[in-house]
Amino acid sequence: MLFSLALIFLLGMILGSLFKKLKLPALLGMLLTGILLGPHFFNLLDSSILNISADLRQIALIIILTRAGLNLDIQDLKKVGRPAFFMCFIPATLEIIGMIILASYLFKLSFLDSAILGTVIAAVSPAVIVPKMLKLMEEGYGKKNSIPQLIMAGASVDDIFVIVLFTVFTGLATTGALSFAEFIKIPTSIILGLLAGAILGKILALFFEKIHLRDSNKVIILLSIAFLLVTLEKSITGVIGFSGLLAIMAMGGTIKKFRKEVAIRLSNKFSKLWIASELILFVLVGASVNINYLSSTGILAIILILGVLIFRMFGVFISLLGTPLDRKERLFSMIAYCPKATVQAAIGSIPLAMGLPCGELILSIAVLSILITAPLASFAIDLTYKKLLTK
Repeated sequence: MLFSLALIFLLGMILGSLFKKLKLPALLGMLLTGILLGPHFFNLLDSSILNISADLRQIALIIILTRAGLNLDIQDLKKVGRPAFFMCFIPATLEIIGMIILASYLFKLSFLDSAILGTVIAAVSPAVIVPKMLKLMEEGYGKKNSIPQLIMAGASVDDIFVIVLFTVFTGLATTGALSFAEFIKIPTSIILGLLAGAILGKILALFFEKIHLRDSNKVIILLSIAFLLVTLEKSITGVIGFSGLLAIMAMGGTIKKFRKEVAIRLSNKFSKLWIASELILFVLVGASVNINYLSSTGILAIILILGVLIFRMFGVFISLLGTPLDRKERLFSMIAYCPKATVQAAIGSIPLAMGLPCGELILSIAVLSILITAPLASFAIDLTYKKLLTK
């Protein structure tokens, strides 16, 4: 395992730096590192690393969402209001509709198989979006209309919405029965996640005020609570849902509201943790890529992915109607709300493991969506934010 970790860190940094020098996202170099080291190419990663790959990716996601919460200004988010709510649902819904239309035509999939594929592809990646939006906030771009906060908040709920729909459609595919109780998980996941995060954030703000601790100890406390929140999410069954990831962001945002100086210092600590976490996350995502699957999908899969992105961008456009955002700011929001990575890596293989006939195709398209959208959207954000947003 130690040899595998050394390869992940060293080669990930080397290829990431190389791609940055080529004016390409470092993320692309990390993904390539994973592909080369993974079981489908040189097979240099220890099986023990691959067995806990999902857990390591989730830890990395928790770290970046905690940092996002600590940088999230609740007052700025309140100013955004209605469009933040619409961004949580409308773009993903339109992307799923687009997938149903296009996949049934291009790949002759049934309505249900197309819907399952749509829910796999529709989720955006907080692991790609959040670091980019934090960078914008640090540099002061898009601050007037709280654009980074709008995109970060929408991305976190977007994932919950899509994963619940994925559970509903895969359940229908295996049992033949549609469980409307699963739909109840969407509002309860959001409400209970926000409520739990706000309460914990308030308690921690008071605790940090009364008890003097080193910032490093505070980081350990925050991480431990974040791990417990995600564990709680997995343990809750039935019609009541709970979003641990949303609770983590709400907890960080509440700490910033009541203890702003502490939140700024802790965010700096988490930004250092993210350096290693980012390498682990994207190298292991790359390691899950099966080159053989990619070759079987062909040009039609690329057309499909780009086609449904148009539906998603139109959904963002609709969500921002009636807002004070100008044309350039809306265009930037449409670009920034496109990257895929973590959710596709996490659930893309589930239909295949369930034995669904469309499983191999879904996995192939899920992997291809990561390779296309994550680097392209990351590159587009870096290229356009200074031109489309005001500082």
